[in-house]
Amino acid sequence: MNDLATLSLAEALKGIKGKKFSSTDITKSCLDKIEKTDNKIKAFLNVRKEAVKESENTAIGLLQGIPYAVKDVISTKGIETTAGSKTLKSYVPPYNATVVEKINNQGGVILGKTNCDAFAQGASGENSGYFPTHNPHDLDRVPGGSSSGSAAAVAANQTIFALGTDTGGSIRQPAAFCGIVGLKPTYGRCSRYGLIAMASSFDTPGPLTKTVEDAAIILNIMSGKDKNDATSVNTKIPDYTKSLNKGLKGVKIGVVKEHLSRGLDPEIKKSVEDCAKKLEKQGAIIEEIHLPYGEYGIAVYYVLVSSEVSSNMARYDGNRFGYRSNKGNSALKKSMYSRTESLENEVKRRIMIGCYALSSGYFNAYYLQASKVRTLIINDFKKAFKKVDAILSPATPTTAFRHGEKIGDPLQMYLSDIYTVNANVAGIPGLVVPFSKDSKNLPIGVQLLGNHFEEEKLLQIGSMIEKIR
Repeated sequence: MNDLATLSLAEALKGIKGKKFSSTDITKSCLDKIEKTDNKIKAFLNVRKEAVKESENTAIGLLQGIPYAVKDVISTKGIETTAGSKTLKSYVPPYNATVVEKINNQGGVILGKTNCDAFAQGASGENSGYFPTHNPHDLDRVPGGSSSGSAAAVAANQTIFALGTDTGGSIRQPAAFCGIVGLKPTYGRCSRYGLIAMASSFDTPGPLTKTVEDAAIILNIMSGKDKNDATSVNTKIPDYTKSLNKGLKGVKIGVVKEHLSRGLDPEIKKSVEDCAKKLEKQGAIIEEIHLPYGEYGIAVYYVLVSSEVSSNMARYDGNRFGYRSNKGNSALKKSMYSRTESLENEVKRRIMIGCYALSSGYFNAYYLQASKVRTLIINDFKKAFKKVDAILSPATPTTAFRHGEKIGDPLQMYLSDIYTVNANVAGIPGLVVPFSKDSKNLPIGVQLLGNHFEEEKLLQIGSMIEKIR
């Protein structure tokens, strides 16, 4: 029975259809795995024992009662949702996020909410307001962030799949660190309604899964226009599972020379180069390309995102939303004490950066300039995708680092996202697939980037990477 938690989504669905086991058996197996392992991994903020009963009564739709986990910045009706922050401790949403509603309507059953960096602000899982999450491959190391709990839960076989959000790499970076598949869809492909906002023009929900096929199955369910989200796009949604076994003959894949330069772990560089060679043997055409403005991505990202953070976080003032302090005899002082006492350090740091960038004396020099360079980065990708179908790159500059190694150096922590942020800056899709392991036996993932709304090409190439790795 315990082995059922190790199944991929596709394997689980096949087994249920063949009546080898039930979704309730799978749910019990996952809960048993959580009970035995999560005292060390700490992937979950809350676990729902009632999922067993729900799986008995929810064998409907495409998912047939399959259990899954949800990142704590995604709203879940009747289930505490804190965004990984003490500011929202005990908050229970009265509605589901659209992506959760869609999955539940297809028979998905929520196992629980997974830990994350507070308000999705972090790259290691160490910025949660409650406790850090640990990497299942090495408990002394971080699982990545901010979808730390979702990635760790999938990697530890505590859940069949999980939902995360990606604002600058928060699905793809932890997927690479934990040795699983992580998909960031095109901005607008999946509704943001019900996501607790970090940076509204960057935030993107997506799946963390055990296989590329599983990611395709979940993307089929999550995608689509939503009347509650004006940024969701009404465009044709292909059946992503049909792109998985097409082969790569004639597919053009770009390798960015700048991505394989200084600062990249030599073992990761070798993995990307090996991956390119193996894809070429499968019929792909490998071309060297350039993204000249890509080097400015980190700077652009942290100016624009921090600016949006400072605006989105203003609502948590203790008077309208969030934790309310007992101190202060005026609305202003009450707000100051409430925010000082409850907001986590990384959240405060980004609010201050954003307020500075948006201030009247610096708006033109920082926010406006970053917005202009964002356009140049978007144009870089547009030019690149006229030449190639997808781009192959590292997912991260290093494999998973140790707890405490970078938490005291924000700049080093921010550079963990150097290969992922530009996809969010440009709004394009990105897929991370595990490819190899380093000399410490830690996972190495490779990243694929595609043109807007061309996720099927990434899944096509990603499924081949699974076969050749």
